[in-house]
Amino acid sequence: MRVDIWSDIVCPWCYVGKRRFETALAAFQTDVVEVVHHSFQLNPAAPRDSTTDRRAMLMQKYRLTEARVDELDAQMTQLAAEEGLQYRLDGTVTGNTLDAHQLVHLAHETGRQDAMLERLYRAYFSERRSVFDQDSLVELADDVGVERDTARAALAEARYASAVRDDMEMARRIGITGVPFLVLDSRYGVSGAQSSATFLDALTTARAG
Repeated sequence: MRVDIWSDIVCPWCYVGKRRFETALAAFQTDVVEVVHHSFQLNPAAPRDSTTDRRAMLMQKYRLTEARVDELDAQMTQLAAEEGLQYRLDGTVTGNTLDAHQLVHLAHETGRQDAMLERLYRAYFSERRSVFDQDSLVELADDVGVERDTARAALAEARYASAVRDDMEMARRIGITGVPFLVLDSRYGVSGAQSSATFLDALTTARAG
C-alpha cells in the first residue's frame, strides 16, 4: 500500500497529523506501507528573503485579536502535547517554505525523507530554529545524514524547486486546499489531522478495497 501525504513545514496541524498517522500505522497489521511526502505551501507568495512575526500574520490574515491567537496557540500546544510533541509557538516567525521543501525532496533520494521532514518540524515547532535561512537548513540536513555540501548546492541551484511546484500542481488537480491531506492507494482521500483511530479505519478500508 502507498500513502501520499501533502503538508507544509509551518503547519501546526501537519506535525500533529503526522504523529497521529504514525500511531495508526504502528497499529495497522499489514505488509509494508510506502509513505511518500509531498510539498504544500500555505503561503507560496511569501518573500523568500525575509520572515514575519507568526502571531501578527495570524491576526492580520484571520482578523483575530491577540488574545484569541494566544487562546488558539494554547489549545494547539495542548493537542500537540497529547501526541508527545512539545510546541513552543510564542515568539516564532513564518516565511516561505520553498527551500525547506526542497530539502525533503533531496532527502528522499537517500531514503531520509521522513527523517528530514521530522527534523524540520521539530526545529520549527519545538526548538524555534529557522527553517527559512539556508545556513540553518544546511545544519538541519546534516543532522539527518544529508551532506552539508550537497544540501547547500541543492539550495543554491534551486535543484528541487520544480519538484515542489509539481507537488503543488498535483494538489491543485486533486482539489487539495488545506493540509495535511492523505491519499491512500490513489483512491481514498483523508483531509485534516484526524484521530489515529480514523486514520486506522482509512488504512483498513483502503486495504479491503
